[in-house]
Amino acid sequence: MTTMGSKQSAPTVVPGALTVRTQSRVLEITFGDDAFSLPFELLRVYSPSAEVRGHGPGQETLQTGMRDVGIDALEQVGNYAVQPHFSDGHNTGIYAWDYLYWLGKNQDALWEDYLQRLEAAGFTRESGRDVSMTEAAPAGGGGCGHKH
Repeated sequence: MTTMGSKQSAPTVVPGALTVRTQSRVLEITFGDDAFSLPFELLRVYSPSAEVRGHGPGQETLQTGMRDVGIDALEQVGNYAVQPHFSDGHNTGIYAWDYLYWLGKNQDALWEDYLQRLEAAGFTRESGRDVSMTEAAPAGGGGCGHKH
């Protein structure tokens, strides 16, 4: 006999703490013994919204010019997620706790995939069709901001 609960591959994760660091542009989040520092840029380019993911495989939209994106507000959605309001106006992604945990666990591979997709499309982290003119990239800024 199988119960519904036994079909889940992992227990539902719930964060112990969540902090928005506006100056360093990271979302710090802990899940038990796991602690992650997720750059706003990574959160924005891997938004779970239809605008970014599309409505099926192959419909994803590469997000460009997001190096300096900020989070203006972070709203809790029920007991299962948060909804960031990014400085570029994007606010339709709802980040469930398990998705944030997955982003944290896979951050290095996701970051590398994003950089490769940008390069293949002929963009840099500072350039692209979506870059905001009010948030010009600082001159000589190096590093990805990915590990602090």
